[in-house]
Amino acid sequence: MDHSFNCHVYYEDTDLAGIVYYANYLRYIERARTEWVRGLGIDQKAMKAADGVVFAVRRLEADYLSPAHFDDELTVRTRTQAITGARIVLNQDVWRGETLLFSAVVTLVALSSTGQPARMPANIRRQLQ
Repeated sequence: MDHSFNCHVYYEDTDLAGIVYYANYLRYIERARTEWVRGLGIDQKAMKAADGVVFAVRRLEADYLSPAHFDDELTVRTRTQAITGARIVLNQDVWRGETLLFSAVVTLVALSSTGQPARMPANIRRQLQ
């Protein structure tokens, strides 16, 4: 399943060289994941309240390919790579037009309220697939 999320680079996102500070790409892809899940009709607050399950980043592999600059319009594309009972692996790419700037493989896991691995509720797995 593919999802696109658009955002602009704000002055506060840049460093002294006028390019996006590396950690801000993680913010962009986090926002895109939140909107992806919301767009699927999954209410993460309700999932936590009803099932005691939350998503957390377990692993992230990132490649910084080209810089973004102040006022650039970016598109974050999120694609599902794999879904298991307790894990989601996503590819997330940040583009400026036709130029790929950043690419990441993100592994999310489901955790219980005590921070232990947990199975995703069946209805949530179905919505993600």
